[in-house]
Amino acid sequence: QVQLVESGGGLVQAGGSLRLSCAASGRAFSSYAMGWFRQAPGKEREFVASISVSGGSTYYAGSVKGRFTISRDNAINTVYLQMNSLKPEDTAVYYCAAAPRDYSRSHQNEYDYWGQGTQVTVSS
Repeated sequence: QVQLVESGGGLVQAGGSLRLSCAASGRAFSSYAMGWFRQAPGKEREFVASISVSGGSTYYAGSVKGRFTISRDNAINTVYLQMNSLKPEDTAVYYCAAAPRDYSRSHQNEYDYWGQGTQVTVSS
């Protein structure tokens, strides 16, 4: 089992920045690829970014590429999502997830463990 707890969400103006954190406990964090997903009101949950177990490979949704950066610190079992140049359309609940493989991309069914989510609201 892996338990995931997100933090760092909040209200920010368009053009601002936020950094989300996801703290993991339980089984070896460094054995899991990690991903961030988001769900806006009335929409399906969508992929945002993913990172390999080593942190050497990352993958982004087109809508956030160049604005968001995913990273991880295996020493403290934490994955981050740095979000810059935020837009109102980035408003959503953001979830982190863990996949029991070296690398995973956007397929949600590859991720076995999910956090409860943290709300990000971007005002115009």
